[in-house]
Amino acid sequence: MLRFDDLQLFVRAADLGSLSAAARVMDLSPAVASAALKRIEQQLGTRLLARSTRSLRLTAEGDGFLEYARAALSSLDEGRRLLASGQDHVSGVLQLSAPSDFGRNQLLPWLDEFQHEHPQLSVRLLLGDRIADLFRQPVDIALRYGEPEDSSLVALPVALENVRVLCASPSYLARFGEPRQLEQLAQHNCLLYMLGSRVHDHWTFHDGKRDVSLTVSGDRFSDDADVVRRWAVAGVGIAYKSWLDVSTDVLAGRLRLILPELRGERTPLNLLCAHRAQLSKPINLLREMLVSRCAMLTAQLPEPLSAT
Repeated sequence: MLRFDDLQLFVRAADLGSLSAAARVMDLSPAVASAALKRIEQQLGTRLLARSTRSLRLTAEGDGFLEYARAALSSLDEGRRLLASGQDHVSGVLQLSAPSDFGRNQLLPWLDEFQHEHPQLSVRLLLGDRIADLFRQPVDIALRYGEPEDSSLVALPVALENVRVLCASPSYLARFGEPRQLEQLAQHNCLLYMLGSRVHDHWTFHDGKRDVSLTVSGDRFSDDADVVRRWAVAGVGIAYKSWLDVSTDVLAGRLRLILPELRGERTPLNLLCAHRAQLSKPINLLREMLVSRCAMLTAQLPEPLSAT
């Protein structure tokens, strides 16, 4: 296969009428330039330049080949310009996986805005709470809560300050009363999330000094986190949810925080990918937007009230 730099040397030497002059322009030693010319002639099986100690001229074969060499170099330069231009534009297909609740209720409108800003970008969104296999499934990145269990994945923080909160609808609290102590959750219908065969019924909080936890129960389980949120908004129980998932409902008054003097578990949101090489410009721009939007939401999380 002909080397790109050998072709460049041949064209420069033909244009300048001197192999040494071409070597100087390309910052090569005369010996390296001579070896390059010899290499391309051997690969083509013909002599391209007739040279003596004082002159250099194209052979008939070299004159005929020069046109094709110029065209090849021009085509390669055009390809490089096209790639450079493509790096300045956001286009192509962005394939991502996201948690069901966050994906439907926060990410969807943000993606709409992102595509409006970058109309040449296509999005393939997979929603689900199971960990996506980034080495097998057709996704570039995944958004997931918590620290990744697979240490081989690249994890970039999106919302490190996110936490779980205890919440219920005003209608539920009007009917069944508002818990004033953590132990009173045993008297309430707690809406439970399950992933695989594991039911997340062990809820942990921090009271400012130590972690406190308890096991809760209820009459509803779902492996879809968005369903748990919908049940809470509908007034059928108390939920223990990521702030990012319920912030819009809380700020709109559809849900109310319970036991605000307690802070739930840290639930950082991370962007995961299999290799750093996958962090293309669209992905980096999307992450910047997500970090900004999530920061605005976490800033609206009320500070824990002092226990009375």
